[in-house]
Amino acid sequence: MAYSVLERRATVTIVGMLLVLAGAAWWWTVRTAHDMQSMAQGLASIGAPMAFDMGVLIFLVMWTTMMVAMMFPTIAPIVLLHRLVMRRQNRGGAPTAAFVLGYLCVWTAAGLVPLALLLAFRNVAHDAGWVTVAAGGVLIVAGAYQFTPWKQTCLRACRTPLSFLATHDFGNGLRGTFRTGAAHGLYCLGCCWALMSVLLVVGLMNLVWMAVLAAVFLAEKHSSRGVLLTRIVGTAVVALGIAIMVHPPVLESIAPTSDVTEPMPGM
Repeated sequence: MAYSVLERRATVTIVGMLLVLAGAAWWWTVRTAHDMQSMAQGLASIGAPMAFDMGVLIFLVMWTTMMVAMMFPTIAPIVLLHRLVMRRQNRGGAPTAAFVLGYLCVWTAAGLVPLALLLAFRNVAHDAGWVTVAAGGVLIVAGAYQFTPWKQTCLRACRTPLSFLATHDFGNGLRGTFRTGAAHGLYCLGCCWALMSVLLVVGLMNLVWMAVLAAVFLAEKHSSRGVLLTRIVGTAVVALGIAIMVHPPVLESIAPTSDVTEPMPGM
């Protein structure tokens, strides 16, 4: 009885901490979205009169905050399970903290890709003929990935936390639990990178699309119909990509171009 009470407390504590961190990250993202509008530029607003001049460190801090907001609710089950396993082994909270840190480091490193693309596209003219084709192409690839075996393999790892922890044991030390968290981060990245690339089209800090994608990731990983959802979402994203290629104004309708021209504070 006493042990079950401790497990319930651990459940409430772990889930509560992850949700609080995610909530705080959402609050900060929403609060700073206006000042960070150069990050809101995607292919839909390429060539707008607003240079991307954010430093690497500031960008990665902002990106990591976005990942905490979007992804922490999705990893609550595996973090909770990891903590319960550590409790049964009479280990403290440090291993689970290392697990989460390993997971987050993978997503932080992944932020270098959109940073490189934003830097590459910042001086491209808005009326460049390839922009619409590129935006539609990104969406078509993102949607098509939903049907691939790689997506299903990564999604399966995210949907079966007990199996994942049983097959990814890198040792009892903090280095081992960090590697386990990083491995889960790689599977999560493999599951979500394609849909996350939609933000490169509509804008990295497009709050509406961030919320939609976060909800999709959560449902894919934890809904009983998550696998079916991947196909529905994939079809919808492919259709949107085709619509943009056929009728370019669709691109601006899903992510209106910002008219803000002021530099960001401190840049």
